[in-house]
Amino acid sequence: MTQLILVIGNKNYSSWSLRPWLAMKQFGLNFNEIRIALYTPESSSQIRQYSPSGKVPVLLHDNLTIWDSLAIFEYLAEEFSNIYWLPEDKAARAVARSISAEMHSGFQSLRQNMPMNCRARFPGKGMTPEVQKDIDRITAIWRECRQNFGTSGNMLFGKFTIADAMYAPVVSRFVTYGVQLDAICKEYAEAVFALPAMQEWLNAASNE
Repeated sequence: MTQLILVIGNKNYSSWSLRPWLAMKQFGLNFNEIRIALYTPESSSQIRQYSPSGKVPVLLHDNLTIWDSLAIFEYLAEEFSNIYWLPEDKAARAVARSISAEMHSGFQSLRQNMPMNCRARFPGKGMTPEVQKDIDRITAIWRECRQNFGTSGNMLFGKFTIADAMYAPVVSRFVTYGVQLDAICKEYAEAVFALPAMQEWLNAASNE
């Protein structure tokens, strides 16, 4: 089988790159990494060598190019079907897909006002009424998933899934901007932050 290659941006800034990278690392997949510095004059042309959309992340495998995080996850779940990408329970799996898609398409105010910056600490910066609405929705998702599906472990659905990878950059943002969380959400955020793969990413981000 051809080696998996994941093309990503800066680990300090690229929230979308973190999502598949974290899951692939956490699940022990063997892959090579191509990291392209963002926000430079060469960034666009370098990324377009691999990505038809001009964006990262991009997965390269068996002469295939898969861009967009959700498409990458769907491909990996088909290719490595023995891995626990999504909950086994039908209802939990449906919710996991729904909240992953919501993360993929929503929360624009949070993205714009609290961009991912793993190294920095800006408590209170970027908070607006619209951002607070996004935070309220995200924390409601976390509480509901932990209470309804997560009692067997410390992730949203007990064990680590795609859904946790989708929300991992939000955990990083909440740390950077000092977002106050209730006990359930704080415990969950700390569990994500402590994942070995997450710590590896954060350490690399701090050294960029």
